Amino acid sequence: MEEGITIAFDNRELLSEICGANDRNLRIIEGSLGGFICARGNEIYFEGNDETDIRRFRTMIDSLITAVKEGEEPSPEYIRALAGEFIPDETGETGDSAFTETENSGTAFFQDSLIQIPHGFRRVYPRSKNQALYIRGMRESDICFCVGPAGTGKTYLAIAHALQMVLSKKMRKLVLTRPVVEAGENLGFLPGDLIQKINPYLRPLYDAMESLVPFDVIHRMEETRSIEIAPLAYMRGRSLNDCMVILDEAQNTTKEQMKMFLTRIGSDSRAIITGDATQIDLPRKTDSGLVHAVEILKGIEGLHFSFLHTTDVARNPLVKKIIQAYDEK
Repeated sequence: MEEGITIAFDNRELLSEICGANDRNLRIIEGSLGGFICARGNEIYFEGNDETDIRRFRTMIDSLITAVKEGEEPSPEYIRALAGEFIPDETGETGDSAFTETENSGTAFFQDSLIQIPHGFRRVYPRSKNQALYIRGMRESDICFCVGPAGTGKTYLAIAHALQMVLSKKMRKLVLTRPVVEAGENLGFLPGDLIQKINPYLRPLYDAMESLVPFDVIHRMEETRSIEIAPLAYMRGRSLNDCMVILDEAQNTTKEQMKMFLTRIGSDSRAIITGDATQIDLPRKTDSGLVHAVEILKGIEGLHFSFLHTTDVARNPLVKKIIQAYDEK
């Protein structure tokens, strides 16, 4: 049975900011919640499938009203992130259950999870409840593991958080590392010396950074040696102090490599380990260091484990459908 609700606004300017140009924000909400939304005069009308849809829509509009009054500009990215709180996760729960944990409804939970990078292009918002919990885990724990499929924002959010910490002078240095394991190809056939062979492999880390801050900021960080990108093999024997350290593609570490990396973390440092347990490129009969670490370290206080799922995919919507199709095979 379809249910409807009409919300009237006394302030037309407030309504206009919430709707966005050509009602683009309403279309994003509509696509996330389902149902039908339209703006008429000083009113927004929503038609959903049941009372749950009505409640979610009402909570979203209340959150947007609060955000606009506090000076927030509800850009499409902001709307997508807020809408992500209402998409069911793998357990069937939605982010609106977390809203009841705070006095200020969803706005406080949502705003507390955004990442503001000094000199950055934009604010970075979580697009799902799981992503918000991942950001909180990075902030509150010295070592944070994040496991999930491609496109869920594991690396992007980790680099955004690390850049925020380093550029705000809370950490001395950012160290990015990956195990050099080929996904069906051989680095030996690439031209150039070792560094030239490795650079294309580490390129995704630069892509993430360049989407977050201007290139001249990255270049300045390289010049001052406040950023370092290196293969995992180069970590052996080092002690990393006062650093943000990110180990990407950790599913391709061996158990020995993972132990080596975790024991490099020095005083006042924090580490983020990301990986996709479904994309292991190690030789057969070689156990993944990421899978092993998750199994044996779960009970240690001070570590945080985040698990992202297909519902958390933040890339092109087709990516989510592609992942689901492969998972069903």
